[in-house]
Amino acid sequence: MKLTIIGGGGFRVPQVFEAVAADDAPVRIDELALYDVSADRLEIIGAILARLAAERRHVPTITTTTDLDEALRGADFIFSAVRIGGTRGRILDERTALELGVLGQETVGPGGLAYALRTVPFMTRLAETIRRVAPEAWVINFTNPAGIVTEAMQRVLGERVVGICDTPIGLMRRAAAAAGSSADAITFDYVGLNHLGWLRSITAGGDDLLPRLLGSDASLESIEEARLMGFDWVRAIGALPNEYLYYYYFTREATARISAAATTRGEFIDRQQAQFYSAPGDDPLATWLQARHDRESSYMAESREADEERHASDVDGGGYHQVALDLMAALASGRPSTMILNVRNNTLVPQLPEDAVVEVGCVVDADGVHPWPIAPVRGDMLGLMTQVKSAERLVIGAVHEGSRELAWRGFAAHPLVDSVGVARSLVDRYSQAFPEIGETLTA
Repeated sequence: MKLTIIGGGGFRVPQVFEAVAADDAPVRIDELALYDVSADRLEIIGAILARLAAERRHVPTITTTTDLDEALRGADFIFSAVRIGGTRGRILDERTALELGVLGQETVGPGGLAYALRTVPFMTRLAETIRRVAPEAWVINFTNPAGIVTEAMQRVLGERVVGICDTPIGLMRRAAAAAGSSADAITFDYVGLNHLGWLRSITAGGDDLLPRLLGSDASLESIEEARLMGFDWVRAIGALPNEYLYYYYFTREATARISAAATTRGEFIDRQQAQFYSAPGDDPLATWLQARHDRESSYMAESREADEERHASDVDGGGYHQVALDLMAALASGRPSTMILNVRNNTLVPQLPEDAVVEVGCVVDADGVHPWPIAPVRGDMLGLMTQVKSAERLVIGAVHEGSRELAWRGFAAHPLVDSVGVARSLVDRYSQAFPEIGETLTA
């Protein structure tokens, strides 16, 4: 089987290689094609993969190319993880919002909508190329903002596009362990949008283990999301929230901490990646391993006290590369796998459009992706999902129609933008900062 990675020069590509080349990998990839617009980055990542390959028995043939059609041709699976605008774009996403007094974050709020405005056009063109060159391939999307991008690509390719994220499955596994069970021994109810969801039940032997877990300080202490939001809050809502809900529940605190920091997350990543790609050293693998450790240790630092470190269990979800591998294995082998994925809503949440993308528990097998039935979504959870999804769909519509007005409405509809005037200023400033956005929003 052939796996093509769009964004093959990306920093995290070696992690995907480690997963597919592991001795116990549940599916064997014969060819790994790396596509990127940067030949220099492909060369550096290729050197790291060569080092990793020397230590493994099952190594796919590795090809690198800047020719998209060549990379896609014959692909069984296509994995997308690109950053349109690069890390410099992320800095502008964050700083532009902060300058206007609203949250500056990569995928949540106005920064995420700006990211979508310049990413959806590229990803739509990519989907059209896939439809022409590799129409039978499964597309696994990790390009952020993943929910918006997946929904935009599904408009071209249908349900063969699946969005992945490692945060919800990590939450589920930590919660199962804290409840004294294992991920394989439970069923669960998780619902939301990408970077906005809740684990609402954990069932084993017919019993919901979540109420007992929520009642135990010792159990909650082992769950990063509970520590972020506060034990009293997760008990009040009766669910465990995805970690990104920190930005919705504690918007003022998050904005203040990000504003007060010496650098934004984007500035940290930009500096780190510039150093890595410009000077990988004589041992690029060692340089990469250290940079990866520093990045993971500092993830969502604004949500923790200055001297608080992440627990080892906080990063035990397996990572997005493991999610992608599990998804490919289930589709290719037919062995059912339980996952949390970004898929078409259909009638799962009746209050949302059928073609909206939601994030829910699924069973994956050779016949495809099968979402689990979920309990009704009501009250504040439904309200937040509806409001954010409305903003996301307005932004997708703005790209397809080239409409500055729809973009303005999308920003104004988002719960983290507190003023219609600020929404208009955000669209204007992002259009000035990114010529491609200005070129898209012509109507």
